[in-house]
Amino acid sequence: MPRPVDNRVVSELRERIQRLEGPSGRARQVLPFGDAEIDRRLAGGGLALGALHEIAGGGNGAIDGAAAALFSAGVAARTKGKVLWCVTRPDLFAPALAQVGLSPGRVIYVEAGDEKALLACMEEGLRHGGLGAVVGELARLSMTASRRLQLAAESSGTIGIAIRRWRRQAEASDFGQPTASTTRWRVSVLPSAPLPVPGVGRARWLLELIRCRSGESADFEVEAPDAKGRIAVPSDLADGSPEAEARRHRAAG
Repeated sequence: MPRPVDNRVVSELRERIQRLEGPSGRARQVLPFGDAEIDRRLAGGGLALGALHEIAGGGNGAIDGAAAALFSAGVAARTKGKVLWCVTRPDLFAPALAQVGLSPGRVIYVEAGDEKALLACMEEGLRHGGLGAVVGELARLSMTASRRLQLAAESSGTIGIAIRRWRRQAEASDFGQPTASTTRWRVSVLPSAPLPVPGVGRARWLLELIRCRSGESADFEVEAPDAKGRIAVPSDLADGSPEAEARRHRAAG
């Protein structure tokens, strides 16, 4: 008479197979931007949930760094649940996050003593499974550390965002090193939209998708997130227009 199958053993084998297969072995949910031009460049039509994404500012120091934080906040604002935001220095401006849809009541702030502690907090938050997003601001991200964060995100389905910030410009070269992140973005500030009357229009950014697993690299000129965290590609700055090309050269130069 055959021995009965141990369901616990079968379940463990299935879990091991799923881990070996990775995200491609099972359906993955995505968080669309809501703009066809951007979403069609991303595998699945949006930012993968249950994955780690890297975001950095361009070459204009703190100004582009602030834009990267706002872009991250806009993404987190469109998730459901609390957002864990981990920092090593207390310089996050909550009212600015609220303007792009991430209300203070949704954010749990963690001030870590150093980046090693910050990575531990991010990993714990990603494994928790009850958060909408986990965001961490750090200068260095090794392949080993990013792989741990990626696996933690996969295990819970929570989106992880690593905002790359540097105290010294020499540290910026680390952003070019390989990591396990699913996407890698760079945000640079552009002149705001002109208005028919004196004033400052909605902020505009050059958004570069530098790396995208199973997707396409691209760059877009976008308007900063609105009060619901949604960015948009202005119709007057469609990809390939002379104005867009000129702005790209100015941002890159």
